[in-house]
Amino acid sequence: MKNAKGKGAARASKESLKPVDDRKVGKRKASGKPGRSSAPKKEKKAKKDPNKPKRPPSAFFVFLEEFRKTFKAENPNVKAVSVVGKAGGEKWKSLSSAEKAPYEAKAAKRKAEYEKLIKAYDKKQASSADDEESDKSKSEVNDEDDASGELLTLLTHTFA
Repeated sequence: MKNAKGKGAARASKESLKPVDDRKVGKRKASGKPGRSSAPKKEKKAKKDPNKPKRPPSAFFVFLEEFRKTFKAENPNVKAVSVVGKAGGEKWKSLSSAEKAPYEAKAAKRKAEYEKLIKAYDKKQASSADDEESDKSKSEVNDEDDASGELLTLLTHTFA
């Protein structure tokens, strides 16, 4: 009897591994054109402008700049960046709000400078976009005039 159970279990597992014919079972395959996946295509990222100002560091990263120097001086044999980051995070958490204040002030100052730079950058981008748009619109208007003139000429020759 034990052998029968073993064989039956083996048959069941073999049958479950066989590919199922959809026509026999009555299931339908997903409709769609072959070769196309139903997953949406990834959109291409716009290229970053190298002239755009970088975002300012947060108060933690301002603190980390100074902490890195002191940590490397105390531990010259540690080469892993992750160790420095973890130690800096622990130190930052242990600081009181009064001790964090100078770093937050520096970060706020850098943020103000960044906002000035980004406004100037946006104005520059807007003015260059307006120049391109105005040139494009002029050419589109001329193309439309040329196209309507050609159409009018074709119509008059056809019916004349």
